[in-house]
Amino acid sequence: MGVPILQPESKVSFGRLKAFIQEALTRLGLPVPDAAVVAALMAEADLQGSDGHGVSRLPQYARRIKAGGFNVRPNIHLVREQAGTALLNGDNGMGHLVMKRAAEIAIEKARATGIAWVSSQFSNHAGPASLYATMPLAHDMIGLYFAVGNANHLPPWGGLDMLLSTNPIAAAIPAGDEKPIVLDMATTVAAYGKVKTKALRGETMPEGWMIDREGKPLTDPKRADEGMLLPLGGMEAGYKGYGLAMIIGLLAGTLGGAAMGKDVIDFNHDDGSVTNTGQAIAAINIAAFGDVDVFKASVDALIRDFRNSRRMPGVERISVPGERSQETRAARTRDGIPIAPALMRGLDQVADELGIVKLA
Repeated sequence: MGVPILQPESKVSFGRLKAFIQEALTRLGLPVPDAAVVAALMAEADLQGSDGHGVSRLPQYARRIKAGGFNVRPNIHLVREQAGTALLNGDNGMGHLVMKRAAEIAIEKARATGIAWVSSQFSNHAGPASLYATMPLAHDMIGLYFAVGNANHLPPWGGLDMLLSTNPIAAAIPAGDEKPIVLDMATTVAAYGKVKTKALRGETMPEGWMIDREGKPLTDPKRADEGMLLPLGGMEAGYKGYGLAMIIGLLAGTLGGAAMGKDVIDFNHDDGSVTNTGQAIAAINIAAFGDVDVFKASVDALIRDFRNSRRMPGVERISVPGERSQETRAARTRDGIPIAPALMRGLDQVADELGIVKLA
């Protein structure tokens, strides 16, 4: 038998990708302004290298919209509000719309109170956490983001019942001359979106991402339903990641009256049910604690200390959180955003079903 010929990835510009997503969402029933917001955030995810949370989700979103799983014209509204806090009901709208609104409210409140926390209920998947944690940066604020994942792939430490998700956390710290520090991570060794991306690209997963129910390594992403993600710390110290996932779930979900534990809907297999996804965002106004420029200069100095510190043998460079995504953004702005062949076929199918011009 001959060696199979691998199809090359296609590359598209940020503008073309955003326009394609916006047209698809508009055809699916979103008002044009809402479709534009969601499309920009989805394309931004791909631009920064968060491939598991960008346009790869469009076929799934389309299925959910057609099945009634999303409300395409939501009444996103405040349920409770105090000077420094708010609870936002997303009315089952797309999570990108809900969390953008939540970030805007948190920023506005933090101007007056110094620190603000906004929780959401009845939201949905919103893409990578860093999209929202970074929104306060433009206002000289620190951003924090917490979320309950949209499917449970993690049992309690030592258990088998899937009661926790990847439950991501993100933090964004502004700097001066340096780029901001941006941490975006799941509480599992790998986010489930990365598993999906591996499957789309026909690649195997590294050992240590998932195990089967007998505790053996699972490396075929197409068999992901047969196993479980490992928490941060892996087999040696996974109790730490398990504990962190639980706490983030309580903060992002339970505190705001959103789903957590056994109440989480697996939106990978259920297109029609309301997920009641919970997320939370906090904004910290640096000016409430001191001089903004002094703070940024201190962050710059720390970044340079880390970057210029002595390296172990074989280590070429020491990075700080956020540098890789910044480099990916620059490269993809210049060269285009790669689209795997399997994903392109799925997007072509969406285009055919909606009667729009294909992405490529």
